[in-house]
Amino acid sequence: MTLTLTVSDEVRALAPGFTHVAIEAHGLVNGPSTDASSALLDDAARRLAVRLDGRAPHEDPHMAAWREAYTAFGSKPSRTRNSAEALAKRALSEAGLPRINVLVDLYNAISVAHLIPVGGEDLDHIQGGMRLVRATGDEDFVTVAAGEEVVEHPDAGEVVWCDEAGVTCRRWNWRQGPRTRLTEETVSAIFLLESMAPMPVPDVETAAAELAELLAKFSPGAHIEIRPAEPARD
Repeated sequence: MTLTLTVSDEVRALAPGFTHVAIEAHGLVNGPSTDASSALLDDAARRLAVRLDGRAPHEDPHMAAWREAYTAFGSKPSRTRNSAEALAKRALSEAGLPRINVLVDLYNAISVAHLIPVGGEDLDHIQGGMRLVRATGDEDFVTVAAGEEVVEHPDAGEVVWCDEAGVTCRRWNWRQGPRTRLTEETVSAIFLLESMAPMPVPDVETAAAELAELLAKFSPGAHIEIRPAEPARD
């Protein structure tokens, strides 16, 4: 079954330059990070350095557009960075990029190399369709703090991804909840590549095609479908 993705009119009004490409994949094989997935992360950091050519990540026009969007819904982008900017900062630091598991390594590598937010959700843990909305503030976001499960609530007006069970990712793509994260047991997933103008849509589609190729390489036999970058509608 194809997962339904919708973007609310309120989000469209907030950021008319927003678009996304989705990749739905079934029959995936995941596991601990490997030398091959680690090498992809190292290569992505090198590609990022070339792309930025000495600039800080937030000085890139695409990252600047994301900062404007975050400011528009009341978030402080220097404190809660979009996922691509946060990863880029880590990639350029001495610590480098984290190694999580193969599937997460793959989409993090694409995110860093193309400087675009990319996320992955385990389809077996998504309830109903996924919606990108401005929160009322009453929604549940289940996370973990100090080893204990806690329930938070987004700020009113905050942009969140959610399903029928609650919020899956806060502040657009800032922090994902543990319920839908990709684990070593994940076999079906949806990957979201999110962009803002001025990034050309073909650039997002190129990044999606590269990710799809990596998924096919690391999970031979998987069924992988790329959805075109066209506006989703409620």
